[in-house]
Amino acid sequence: MNPLRSSVSRAHRVACLVLPGVVSFDLATACDTFRYATHPSGAPCYGVAVCADLQEVDTGVFSIRIRHDLAVLETADTIIVPGVQLPQPPLSPAVAAALRKAARRGARIASICTGAFALAEAGLLDGLRATTHWRAAAELARQFPAVQVDPDVLFVDNGQILTSAGAAAGLDLCLHMIRADQGAAVAAQVARLSVVPLQRDGGQAQFIPPSVRTTDSSLQPLMTWALAHLNQPLSLAVLADRAGSSPRTLHRRFTAEVGESPAQWIIRMRVHRAQELLERSTLSVEQIVGEVGLGSAANFRLHFQRIAGVNPRQYRAHFGGR
Repeated sequence: MNPLRSSVSRAHRVACLVLPGVVSFDLATACDTFRYATHPSGAPCYGVAVCADLQEVDTGVFSIRIRHDLAVLETADTIIVPGVQLPQPPLSPAVAAALRKAARRGARIASICTGAFALAEAGLLDGLRATTHWRAAAELARQFPAVQVDPDVLFVDNGQILTSAGAAAGLDLCLHMIRADQGAAVAAQVARLSVVPLQRDGGQAQFIPPSVRTTDSSLQPLMTWALAHLNQPLSLAVLADRAGSSPRTLHRRFTAEVGESPAQWIIRMRVHRAQELLERSTLSVEQIVGEVGLGSAANFRLHFQRIAGVNPRQYRAHFGGR
C-alpha cells in the first residue's frame, strides 16, 4: 500500500525527501509542521511520508532508518527537500530523475535551507528566483548561475517551486504552504502549536552580520576610511578626492569591483552600522541617525526598512541587549 494513501482519504500527500547529510532540524520541521495540521473534525489535513534512495542516511550526528523508497514521490502532491550539510555530494541519478519527473507532472516542490542545492542541481530552479541560508547563498549563485539567488528573504514562492532560508525559515515556508492549502485558521492553529507567529516581520536580511558583505577589492583602503567616517558627508566627490581619482572613474571602478555604486554601498554600510548600535547601545533613533549620517529620522527609517526588512524599533526588539 502506498504510505501516502494509507492515512485519511483526500489528505494532501507530502513526501519529505532525505538526502545524505540531511539537516535533522529541517527534516523534523517539515514532518511535524504538516502533521500538526488538522481539519475542524480532527482529521489530518496531510499524509506525511519520509523517503530516500537509501535505507539508512547519516546526518553526521546519528543515522536515520528510512521506511520508504523514491516510489513515494510518484504520487506526492508536495515534495519537501530538507537542507544538507555542505559541501553536498552530487545527487544520485535516481533522485534527480525523480525530482524532474515530479516537476513535470505538476507536484509542488519545496526546499528548506540548503535543500535548494538539490533543486538547482536537478534543474528545477533555472531562471527562477530562489533563496537559501545566507551563508550558502553566494555558493549557490556560483554553482548555479542560472538561478536568481535572493539572500535577504525568508522564503520564495514561485508557485510550483518554493525555497526557504535556513533553520526556522523552513517553518515559515511550511506555514505559508499550509495557509495556501487549508486557510488561515488551520495555519494559525499549527503556528500556535509550534509556539511561533504565523508570519514573521522582515526577511533573512535582518540576520546577516554586516561583516559578511565586505570585499577584498583594491578599493579596500578607501572603504576602510569611509567606514570610519560614516557620520560625515560622503559624496562621490569626497570619496574620489580621497582615492585620488575622478568621480567618474571611481564610480566605474567601484561598481565593477563591489557590485553597487558608491552611494548605494555607503547607505548600506550606514544601515549596518545602525544595526550594530541598535544591538549594543541604548542610543535613541535620533542619536543613531546622527552617528551614521543618514540625515533625518524619516530618511533613516526608510533605508533601514528597505535593507534590513524591518523597522529600527522591531530590529532592536529582536536583537537589542536587555
